[in-house]
Amino acid sequence: MADDRAAPAKNRRLIDQAWLLMMLPPLFWAGNAVMGRAVAGAVPPIGLAFWRWTLGTLIILPFAWKHLRHDLRPLLAGWKDVLLLGTLGIGLFNTFQYIALNSTTALNTVMLQSSMPVLIVLMSWLLFHDRVRPAQGLGIVVSLVGATTLISHGDPAVLFGLKLNAGDVWMLVAIVIYAAYTTCLRRKPAVHGLSFVVATFAIGAVELLPFYLWETATVRAVEPTALTALAVGYVALFPSIVAYLCFNRVVELVGANTAGLAIHLVPVFGSLLAVLFLGEQPHLYHGVGIALIATGIALATRRRG
Repeated sequence: MADDRAAPAKNRRLIDQAWLLMMLPPLFWAGNAVMGRAVAGAVPPIGLAFWRWTLGTLIILPFAWKHLRHDLRPLLAGWKDVLLLGTLGIGLFNTFQYIALNSTTALNTVMLQSSMPVLIVLMSWLLFHDRVRPAQGLGIVVSLVGATTLISHGDPAVLFGLKLNAGDVWMLVAIVIYAAYTTCLRRKPAVHGLSFVVATFAIGAVELLPFYLWETATVRAVEPTALTALAVGYVALFPSIVAYLCFNRVVELVGANTAGLAIHLVPVFGSLLAVLFLGEQPHLYHGVGIALIATGIALATRRRG
């Protein structure tokens, strides 16, 4: 359990609200996918990932500093786990996702992402021998059906028409990596959430530096344009700092299997963003899919009486 000793008493209730905290990561991750696809071809993928984590580290470091000084010893004692989690969740996952968004469709990406909660359950069983409660298992199945309904627009034929390309393979590998990150979050040291986030962000940025330099020298450099600044600013602040703080806390509160259901909310928010910003019209399948996902999460997060 993360050390929240420094949180003010009035904020303790907020950071204990798993339902609320589960809403924010998929919202910002849906925006991350939209942004990544929008700047594909204009901002190189490794450069986008590198500056995302570098800027994210610089933004959060002043807020995390006092906690980081206190938590330095446990972070160093658990350096293997911190390095593993920083590599999986920061260095690899988002870089592979940005590479994937250069050559795959949003439909395929969301479809593949919807398999992540199932992979988390499988990894939790394989690595830690976790048991799945009947209600939890039912919730996972119901939410997966809801996500599939959104993705397929209520037409199963759409699913059979999906074809994998190189980008889809990159995304599939990224999903396996993030499922492993989520499953292994239980091994993170008992430190303040800000300390852990800034440490893993910094690890990801350092690991990406040589690849960023290679991309700059041989492929394409990141150009200092307004579009680049907008993209880097958004992905550094919302899908990175806010989303990771919330998601890591949800894993602490309800476990990896249930927290993974938040991924099924990505197509929900993706659909809503499309309606709001792209002018797409809402349909019956939107309501059915969202209702199924909400029901699945309610089942999985219900406390045993």
